[in-house]
Amino acid sequence: MKLPPLPTLRAFEAAARRESFLQAATELGMTAAAVSQHVKALEDWLGLALFERRPRGVRLTADGRELGAACSEGLGHIARAAERLTARKSMARTSLACMPSVVTHWLGPRLPRFRAQHPQIQVSIVYPLGSLTPDEAGADLLICHGTRPPGRADRILDAATRPTCAPAYLERHGPISTPADLLKQDLLHDATEAAWQSWLAARGIEGPTLAGPLYADFNLLVSSVLSGLGIGLCPTALISDHLAAGTLSVLFDEAADEDKAYWLRSGTDLSGPAAILRDWLLAEAASSASIA
Repeated sequence: MKLPPLPTLRAFEAAARRESFLQAATELGMTAAAVSQHVKALEDWLGLALFERRPRGVRLTADGRELGAACSEGLGHIARAAERLTARKSMARTSLACMPSVVTHWLGPRLPRFRAQHPQIQVSIVYPLGSLTPDEAGADLLICHGTRPPGRADRILDAATRPTCAPAYLERHGPISTPADLLKQDLLHDATEAAWQSWLAARGIEGPTLAGPLYADFNLLVSSVLSGLGIGLCPTALISDHLAAGTLSVLFDEAADEDKAYWLRSGTDLSGPAAILRDWLLAEAASSASIA
């Protein structure tokens, strides 16, 4: 690639953009004579005139306008790329290991608020892959599900599950007035049938249930519930946005898994950005609980 001397291009671009050697000199921190010399050197290299010299200033030729536009575009690309790289280098980072269901239904809709409040912090969200601590997950913070884990853990969301369905399902298959009515409904299962069997047994209900589909992931289950395919046992705190919007409805207040929760665990020696994210998560969780 054969390019003119780069200093001449920089001086010419400023002069062409302003159509003034004097204004270009002020912008570049050099004299007008130096700008003129760079432009003359570029014209000699190209073998054509880029400016018409007049008693009261200069004016771009047609060739000058063409090259000026190209220089402005090219140098602009370079400047923007350099700005992005510099910003990326200086951006603060933190990482959170989190289950996909929590990201999809609770964290994701709230993250724009964190970004608006802390635009300088980049959050990396990774799969926990069965990890029980942030260190195991290679992250600063970890959100996990279950009974209280050992060590420091902050309860951020209740994990109690309740029979939940879409209004469209209730319109087609209702009314569902008592827990016993569920025996005749399409029950959707999260991984195993044990959860439904336990919930029904706690209400003194025994009997076969329709062999509804099993879902290996809660996101798959709740998408089917939202589509009106059946009734699922859903953690109501996690789907609070759907309940508030009316896209899902809780059929009975009686809950299962009341001994479980979603827990926020922090790694050792948290960085400043990680501590900010932890405090924000706890505040968001408190806000969600108060609304609920």
